[in-house]
Amino acid sequence: MAGGEPLADNAAAGWHVMAAVRRPKPDAASEAAVMDARASAYVLEEQVGFLLRRAQQRATEQFNAVMAPFGITPTQFAALAKLDDVGATSQNQLGRLTAMDPATIFSVVGRLARRGWVTLEPDPNDARLVMVDLSEAGRIAVRRMKAVAAEVSRATLAPLTTDEARTFMALISKLA
Repeated sequence: MAGGEPLADNAAAGWHVMAAVRRPKPDAASEAAVMDARASAYVLEEQVGFLLRRAQQRATEQFNAVMAPFGITPTQFAALAKLDDVGATSQNQLGRLTAMDPATIFSVVGRLARRGWVTLEPDPNDARLVMVDLSEAGRIAVRRMKAVAAEVSRATLAPLTTDEARTFMALISKLA
């Protein structure tokens, strides 16, 4: 409140009454103490991002062990598995379905095409779109991959009980 003006005058001037209440500004020492307390309480191994990354590392190790005979990455497998599920689709839509940005799906599809596992054709209704589909070799390969792929999740979740694994999957699905 400037110059001892009453709260009512400030409210009439369009100011919210609470805006006129001045809180004492914390001094630098108390701000530093709060920051130090927060910093001391921070434990990296208890942070969700750190734990998710560690779980992802575990899942990737399991994927690499199970899928090694196919020489495929998790993103390439995701694209093939989704194509097997939905059939021919645009490259952009495939990226959305597999949670990949346009640059990543472009690269993934290019690698799969070079291996002969997918075909690329312009969309007959919209020349701006590239349609991606499994080739016959890709269909055979992805069926073989999908036959063993559940082992990746089983091995990743092995430290958990059945109930814990079910709960974990339900909870992480909410975050994904």
